Amino acid sequence: MLTTRHGVRPLGASDLHEFLALVELDPVVNVFADYRARTTNLEPRWLGGEVWGRFVDGRLVAACHVGANLVPIGATADDARAFAERALTRGRSVSTIVGPHEAVEVLWGHLASSWGRPRETRWRQPHLELARTPDVAPDPGVRRTTRADMGELYPACVAMYTEEVGVSPEQGGGAELYRARVTQLVSRGWSFARFDDGRLVFKAEVACASPHAAQVQGVWVPADRRGEGLAVAGMAAVAELVRAEIAPTVSLYVNEWNEPARRTYAAVGFEETARFSTVMF
Repeated sequence: MLTTRHGVRPLGASDLHEFLALVELDPVVNVFADYRARTTNLEPRWLGGEVWGRFVDGRLVAACHVGANLVPIGATADDARAFAERALTRGRSVSTIVGPHEAVEVLWGHLASSWGRPRETRWRQPHLELARTPDVAPDPGVRRTTRADMGELYPACVAMYTEEVGVSPEQGGGAELYRARVTQLVSRGWSFARFDDGRLVFKAEVACASPHAAQVQGVWVPADRRGEGLAVAGMAAVAELVRAEIAPTVSLYVNEWNEPARRTYAAVGFEETARFSTVMF
């Protein structure tokens, strides 16, 4: 396929090797893109969208995932402007723009006037990594969940999502799809929780993983059990389980204003390596 005048074109299976070389320049920050490429082979029918690449002198220098999420990958300000110009030719189809702050800021600066008012913007979210033994003892009660746990796990996932995003994942008839997503994570062994007398009191999931890293999401403790240290010991347990059995580095990103969560991750030993930003529609 020919590139545009900005050097941007959709990538396909024949570009997979070069794309993986690009994401591996920053493999932890790019774990989502790495995971999507390896699980879809960059085939649009499996992506549910496209991945655009920007080429300079025939070499892939940056990319952009365009599906439910628009995610810049290795993008400088010039690359982000080129991706934004392509995005403007097709209108908004994504529910979020998310990725390294500098690229997201440039993308949104060019898209804002055409894509309308976002529901929320979250700037400069600390991106954290842990690639060693946690600084605190892990909670021995944290384990992988099973389908038998869904009666407690699914409502907790709905509560966490609603609290974090501001809308329920079941809104607009989305319950069946969201339940399928939670079930998929359980089946993969990517869902972890602690139960006290049958009640879920801590949970977290792996959202995506590559040979280099696993990104954690959905960390949650019921409101009446917060402040007891459940998240600190729980995240230490999740980090140990993930590093032993899924990927060597655990990553996540957190809202800048969420001081309790930031203190939790710092206590476990997570260190900031970048800043993300998210624009939600």
